[in-house]
Amino acid sequence: MAKGKTRDLDGRLVVLIGGSGFFGTHLAQALLARGARLRIASRHPEEAFRLRPLANLGQIQFARVDVTRPDVLPPVMVGADAVVNLAGAFSGPLDALQGAGAGRVAAAARDAGAAAFVHISALGADADSAIDYSRTKAEGETAVLKAFPSATILRPSVLFGEDDAFVNLFAGLISALPALPVFGPQARLQPLFVDDAAEAAANALADPRRHGGKVYEIAGPEPISMMDLHRRIAAAQGRERMLIALPDFVSGAFATATGWLPGAPLSRDQWELLKAGNVASGSLPGLVELGVTPRPLALFLDRWMVRYRRHGRFGDKVAATR
Repeated sequence: MAKGKTRDLDGRLVVLIGGSGFFGTHLAQALLARGARLRIASRHPEEAFRLRPLANLGQIQFARVDVTRPDVLPPVMVGADAVVNLAGAFSGPLDALQGAGAGRVAAAARDAGAAAFVHISALGADADSAIDYSRTKAEGETAVLKAFPSATILRPSVLFGEDDAFVNLFAGLISALPALPVFGPQARLQPLFVDDAAEAAANALADPRRHGGKVYEIAGPEPISMMDLHRRIAAAQGRERMLIALPDFVSGAFATATGWLPGAPLSRDQWELLKAGNVASGSLPGLVELGVTPRPLALFLDRWMVRYRRHGRFGDKVAATR
């Protein structure tokens, strides 16, 4: 069937823990299109209120929940047919949020009688990592499978979309600055379109017998370097920019010195993650096994960068008259 046409989740109540964020709101739209009823539970559910017009009467609910407080989890699981755990962060109480905390979310879903559970982890999850983010992501996977053995684990690469905080961060800097330093210029990423990630999660929910108990690496169709990403964004904006490849020792020193500041572009842990790269290992099943054909960034970039061009959507016409 064409995307968005199947109703294989019709009437099922899916609880999205941490569902008000970037990935969560895109997943919510995919699930609504497939007939699911939703309960979006997060610390700030109001950030997902914009989804209301997309739902039928009674199809979407909102709940305020803090994953680091286990006592608030059972009430939001009541009546759940399926649960997706999207809670995660790069800093803060990571064990309570995405380590042991993920196991408590899975246990609450199990106790509520949910038939399917999808846990969103990350590429590079590694229990032996010195980076707290990667270590707790791996520990979270173990805790989830212990509590809910038939859970599906998805390890996505960095997600992109028209409203993301990834491509748009660099796009804003490139549009504003004539010269721009590039951290980890040779670091390789495999960006995944957020709607393809959402389809993968929805497919896993719809068929837990087939996908349950498995770990999937889900990544885009093309690995690219950070320098190449910057060049593509600049080209899509129609701008010539001086992109300065920073040596690793300079990038690391910058992240160490400024990463603790509010709004800093790069923390030390984020720098270490970037340097390690963000590509699929190829040793685990991926999007193909989940029935998804990933779309490349190039398919969208020119259209999305229109708003960053000097004259917006009139840029080509203005240039042609000069």
